Amino acid sequence: MFSSRTPGPTRLNKTHRASIAGVAAAGVAALTFSLVPGSHAETESQSPATAPVAWNTTSTVQASLAKQHVTVKTDATAKEKAAAKAKADAAAKAKAKAKAKAAAEKKRAKAAAASRSTDRKPVYPNNLDGWIRESLAIMKAKGIPGSYEGLHRNILRESSGNPNAINNWDINAQNGIPSKGLLQVIPPTFKAYHVEGTPFDIYDPVANITAAANYAADKYGSMDNVNSAY
Repeated sequence: MFSSRTPGPTRLNKTHRASIAGVAAAGVAALTFSLVPGSHAETESQSPATAPVAWNTTSTVQASLAKQHVTVKTDATAKEKAAAKAKADAAAKAKAKAKAKAAAEKKRAKAAAASRSTDRKPVYPNNLDGWIRESLAIMKAKGIPGSYEGLHRNILRESSGNPNAINNWDINAQNGIPSKGLLQVIPPTFKAYHVEGTPFDIYDPVANITAAANYAADKYGSMDNVNSAY
């Protein structure tokens, strides 16, 4: 019933050999097609459209950080500029305020000095003594020589101390230019020797005295040297 022959290598029949050969040929063909340059498979593997794109996360983060750094730096620079401008504006404002304050203080000091000067200005009585003393103060300021005694003496002789006195009988009156005032000054002489700062009025006591003293200083050296009509 059973064969007693020892089993040996299986022998391929004709059909088996044909099948194996077909499979091998198909494999070689497939391998050859994939390795041939310019083949469809190689083109597809190298096509930019289908090539995988690598996502570089590190580069993206670095770019974002750099952008943030630039933004922060720009903001800091703007703040520094704004702070510097504010500081400069404050300094200019303080300087202008100090200048205005100094000008105001100078104006107040000037006004105070003027007020003190006015307060110190002597008030002379409206009489012969006061007229002579005020005239002497003006004469001193103008450099016109003369003394209280010299003025008083000549005033009493010429007009007896009457500021409205007029001489209607001497040669001047005869010539139509009568002598007038405390020291009997004729109008042309008063006009020529009038002292600035006094009224231009021949009957004004102080104006009359200072004009006469100015004339006497020019003609006689001083009213102190006049002892008679002059």
